[in-house]
Amino acid sequence: MSTTTSLEQAHAGPAPAPVPGRRRRRTPWRGWVAAVVGAALVVAAWATVLSAEASPLPPLPEIAERAAGFAGDLLGVADPTPAYRDAGSWSRVGGLAVDTVVMSVLATGLAGLGALATVAGASRSLTVGEFGPGGPLGWAVHLLSRGLHTVTRSVPEVVWALLVVFTLQPGVLAGAVALALHEVGVLGRLGADVADSLDRGPLRALRATGAGRTALLLYGVLPQALPQLVTFLLYRWEVVLRASIVVGFITGAGLGFALRLDLAFRRWTDVALVLLTYVLLVWAVDLASSLLRRLAR
Repeated sequence: MSTTTSLEQAHAGPAPAPVPGRRRRRTPWRGWVAAVVGAALVVAAWATVLSAEASPLPPLPEIAERAAGFAGDLLGVADPTPAYRDAGSWSRVGGLAVDTVVMSVLATGLAGLGALATVAGASRSLTVGEFGPGGPLGWAVHLLSRGLHTVTRSVPEVVWALLVVFTLQPGVLAGAVALALHEVGVLGRLGADVADSLDRGPLRALRATGAGRTALLLYGVLPQALPQLVTFLLYRWEVVLRASIVVGFITGAGLGFALRLDLAFRRWTDVALVLLTYVLLVWAVDLASSLLRRLAR
């Protein structure tokens, strides 16, 4: 056995030497340079602010005194009947919390439907790539879908709320539409990235059997992409809930509207109650979203 192996090696000649790969030279000094430049920019920004003639930063003792006074107002130290001791205040805030949750759920559902309807057009592989129609039609659908996602997510939720209020009456629906318009762009972009990174094997198998575009989307793309899309949707639900309090300032709905009124009338214990309810609400939605994400995986 050894003699045969030696003869084979002799006839085959010497084994080719391994070609050394091109190694990237490590340059640890680049990280230090980036850190120093970043720190210098932060220091320069603070120096610009503090050297201004009308500096927005008061002296530290004054800051401490203001903070202590504001904390006392929120806790109702000098208020004989703070809001958190009043059952009627809790009932009012509880109803507004329900409106806030309804607004966030409605906005997330609308955004999910909008993203699902446009994610195939925004995907490069499903329009101008291997599994798309290609040509001018494919490029037109792709560019329009990507442009829609870019525009909707570039405009903040507050700006959308200002625009929607002129069309719809102030309320929960106006806030939900404003939040959904922004989230369509975010979820659509995430969904397009998911569609472009799918396993091509099942899609090619369906195409080989003569499946059309609709069958390719229903039986090839959707089963693979749906778990990730649902996970992204639940993640964005938390973000939508946090943004709903700001949108409520404008649309006059939910906890945001209550916070706006309480701040305007300087009802500090009511402000504290709204903020406490909002924190508990975000915590509850975060827990529910985590449980639902585990089921979706």
